[in-house]
Amino acid sequence: MTRQDDRSGDIYFEFTVLGALVRVAAIDSLTATEVAVMGPVSASRADLERLAARKLRARLARDAAGSR
Repeated sequence: MTRQDDRSGDIYFEFTVLGALVRVAAIDSLTATEVAVMGPVSASRADLERLAARKLRARLARDAAGSR
């Protein structure tokens, strides 16, 4: 994924299948911040990536707001 702003870098995704669920970790390359979401294995990969990226951007924004 491309760079979002000055506080974030590329986003790396890690998919782990856990039975009927898949865990998707999204990791920011600059800050090493990681978040995870869970979804059914039948969900599309793109939807799960989008959800995890949105959660990561929200976490980065919260962290940046807290450090001001």
